[in-house]
Amino acid sequence: MHRLIIDTDPGQDDALALLVALGAPDIELLGVTTVAGNVPVTQTADNARRILELAGRGDVPVFAGASRPLLRAPRPVPEIHGETGIDGWDWLPAQRPPEAMHAVDWLVETLLREPAGSVSLIALAPQTNLALALRRAPQIAERLARVVFMGGGYFEGGNMTPAAEYNILVDPEAAAIVLGAGLDLTAVPLDCTHSAPAPIDWSVELDALGTSVGSACGGMVRFFEQYGNRKYGTRSRPLHDAVAIGAFLWPELFDGRLCPVDVECAGRLTTGMTVVDWLRQTGAPDNCHWVRTCLDPAQLYARMLGCLARLP
Repeated sequence: MHRLIIDTDPGQDDALALLVALGAPDIELLGVTTVAGNVPVTQTADNARRILELAGRGDVPVFAGASRPLLRAPRPVPEIHGETGIDGWDWLPAQRPPEAMHAVDWLVETLLREPAGSVSLIALAPQTNLALALRRAPQIAERLARVVFMGGGYFEGGNMTPAAEYNILVDPEAAAIVLGAGLDLTAVPLDCTHSAPAPIDWSVELDALGTSVGSACGGMVRFFEQYGNRKYGTRSRPLHDAVAIGAFLWPELFDGRLCPVDVECAGRLTTGMTVVDWLRQTGAPDNCHWVRTCLDPAQLYARMLGCLARLP
């Protein structure tokens, strides 16, 4: 059983990731923290509450966190995710608000309270919350079992600039703090997610589940694919954050390498670039398992569909 915290900024692919985690029988979700990213933090927290309640898991607490990156202005992307971030489904209002406690306070308190090595964290958003928690209480790095983040790109370049992926570009200083914190760290970058596009017309399979969760996922996938298919000239898109949940749950479906990874924070053309020393040329210490590819995308999406099928 994986005891897990998810840090997120829903986002349709974040929503799919959260729902897959909720449907996975071997995950105990302790809480969800949200941050400014795809949409502002008040919206990401409300989105997380709606997603949990749709899945019948309104008992899982949600904590709103940082309202902006450490040093930079927020960078929402309604052109990709819509005004709510989870457009594509007619969501009911959340039945309860997020918790009053700030996400960073809750992260620190929880990780210092729980037994060392008993809790993992998956970051599906700009890493501002985790960076702030690490700065406040550096000792949480040795208490976390694992941290898996969706972000970055090296062999595939970026999706927001030629060099930078969105989650890292929004707050590169936060990502640099996380990479330098001594965590057991795994990156699921564009290099990996681009190797695992959703099956064409996967939304039809989601609709066919005959559940509210299936219908919501089908609608969100159709909305999410519109922008990406126009941009890349494709017929389907990878559900980036859901792929990261898959890499956490089923590492045997993925391949990568432990190597030195750093972030460019001040480049004229390369701000937000994740620089991966794949050949270990710098002499820097290995600090991140860089997941380069998904070995069996069909199996990955079949397993994710199985998790979603367990929800109402």
